[in-house]
Amino acid sequence: MPQTLFINEVFFSIQGESTRAGMPCVFVRLTGCHLRCCYCDTEYAFHEGARRTIESVIDQVNGYTCDLVEVTGGEPLLQPNVHGLISPLCEAGKTVLVETSGACDITQCDERAIRIMDIKTPDSGEMDRIDLAILDHLRAIDEVKFVICSRRDYEWSREFLRTHRLYERVAAVLFSPAHGVSGGTEVLGITGLSLRDLAQWILADRLPVRLQTQLHKTIWDPMTRGV
Repeated sequence: MPQTLFINEVFFSIQGESTRAGMPCVFVRLTGCHLRCCYCDTEYAFHEGARRTIESVIDQVNGYTCDLVEVTGGEPLLQPNVHGLISPLCEAGKTVLVETSGACDITQCDERAIRIMDIKTPDSGEMDRIDLAILDHLRAIDEVKFVICSRRDYEWSREFLRTHRLYERVAAVLFSPAHGVSGGTEVLGITGLSLRDLAQWILADRLPVRLQTQLHKTIWDPMTRGV
């Protein structure tokens, strides 16, 4: 039997986040997530999607003739068969980014894949789901992201960064202001944080982090799917 995955969408767009922001990228969004962060902007990926063979997904990815691929969600690592997608893409010479929540085992990921781990802050509502043991498996090619919702979140993230010396472990530590999101069926919603405020806090504390915006939300309407 061919391996399958529950896929929400596959699309070609501009990478809006990470150190590869601005680059053309193919996104493979898997269905399902066990977290309910207040700022989540992909609530539709919690349940929507269709089961597809991994071969058909790879064929679609290859059709875009792009060497950068992001496997995201939802939470992509909830589906064990995802590794049957990641490894062949790496084998084909793709640069594969795996965006994960910090609440799932990352050790089974192909060593060639770049893990972008989201550390959940207090205001996300999911801080207690962080698996601190995962930090020991971060590598110099990986990246860590904090979505900052408030000054409290910023101060917590600043201390977490310093306590765990993340800037010595990974390629980049990304601080991103939360965008305003309306409450949904399963997501609480949030007002959002000023990009300028976050920039000023980072500069005042001389933090060794990269300020990140969600570039795709500047190019397109923030609620547009498939971009």
